[in-house]
Amino acid sequence: MSDSPRRLVVAITGASGAIYGVRLLEHLRASRAVETHLLLSPAGVLNVFQELGRKRADVERLADVVHNVSDVGASIASGSFRTHGMVVAPCSMKTLAAIALGLADNLIARAADVCLKERRRLLLLVRETPLNLAHIRNMESVTLMGGVIFPPVPAFYQRPRSIDEMVDQTLARVLDQFDIEHDLAKPWTGMGEPPVVV
Repeated sequence: MSDSPRRLVVAITGASGAIYGVRLLEHLRASRAVETHLLLSPAGVLNVFQELGRKRADVERLADVVHNVSDVGASIASGSFRTHGMVVAPCSMKTLAAIALGLADNLIARAADVCLKERRRLLLLVRETPLNLAHIRNMESVTLMGGVIFPPVPAFYQRPRSIDEMVDQTLARVLDQFDIEHDLAKPWTGMGEPPVVV
């Protein structure tokens, strides 16, 4: 794809954690590293407002291209439209189930299905706890098809000082999966000298 722009599909669904998708779009907008294609589900719109106090238009302004989740005829619904993959952040259990079963009943599930069939990177930042057996089996199905289950589990070894730092540490790992340069978090270089215990 050296002769075409780097494209990344970003979907925000109704699970808690809208901040992951929004901050991912903010970072990609600032870096201009890729052309972003946004999908925002109706439940995702509700969560963006509930959790971040933002409206649909606020999020849509962060993307290069915005698609309606009902438009299964959109460019990203076809494997002939080349992308570097897709991130669903956050990914609800409903969306996970649709992807695991290949339902393609809306553009989010269809775009994910395209990534799987074309062997492109698909990351699902699944957000639910505790997990029931259906959730676990759906995660297994997506993994067996080549998708990456990527729960946004915060790491504390970098001693984050804010929620934004915790979110950015996760998003640094997300961008690493697509070989997208960033300065969101320092790479781990090993543990320093432990204190002397006497």
